[in-house]
Amino acid sequence: MGRFFEELAKKLAERWLALLVLPGAGFLAVAAVGGWQRHRAALDWSRFRQGTGTLTAAVSRLPVGFQLVLLVVVLLGAAGVGLAVQAMAGLTRLVWLGRWPAPLLRWRVRARRRRWLDLVGRRRAVSGEAPERRATADRLAGKANRIALAEPGRPTWMGDRVHAVEQVALARFGLDLTFGWPRLWLVLPDTVRAEITAAEASFAAAVATGTWALPYLALAVFWWPAAVAALAFGVTGWARARAAIGDLGALSEAAVDLHGRTQV
Repeated sequence: MGRFFEELAKKLAERWLALLVLPGAGFLAVAAVGGWQRHRAALDWSRFRQGTGTLTAAVSRLPVGFQLVLLVVVLLGAAGVGLAVQAMAGLTRLVWLGRWPAPLLRWRVRARRRRWLDLVGRRRAVSGEAPERRATADRLAGKANRIALAEPGRPTWMGDRVHAVEQVALARFGLDLTFGWPRLWLVLPDTVRAEITAAEASFAAAVATGTWALPYLALAVFWWPAAVAALAFGVTGWARARAAIGDLGALSEAAVDLHGRTQV
């Protein structure tokens, strides 16, 4: 039992370090550099070396006890920044999944639905056995699917990927996933639940990565190179989130197809 708790504590410490401390420490380091360099000397290498040399010398002159206290303060500050960003991840998730204010949501959904219906209508109009018509129909179908796999009901692609699963469950089995998913989850095989859980974890990690763009964007107010880091975090997180939500949608749809009848 003691070994079990030791391993658990080790894994928790590793996750705490990977999810909070290391990204937070990186941000604090960039913030320190940005605060020293500012816009005027944003990429001044000689000024950067001067600042790091001065800081290193000042820390080295401190007693060992004060150095340890300083290290603990930095680690706690890094963890605090990491916790703050994790808290903001909920906002990123809502935005990417299309939980927008009502007026903006309605406008964006109407625009996406209009484009999707136009493509679907054109595809139906050119359907036929001729190779040219099939190629045109496939091209139009591909364009429609890039917007959404079912009639759009959310303002974003990620939101509509989740919405498509809800539409499939309702159309095929009359199953409302808003209420039926917890019950369906209880009867899914362990292997299916493990795959869905892994996809959800990948999406959560991607959302966390994308959320780091926000503090770096705030840092860019007084040090412009931070905007590059913000763009990198935002694009990387968004791309990974699209891939993860695509996998999650496909796995959830497959789970509904294979086991949805148990809830009908």
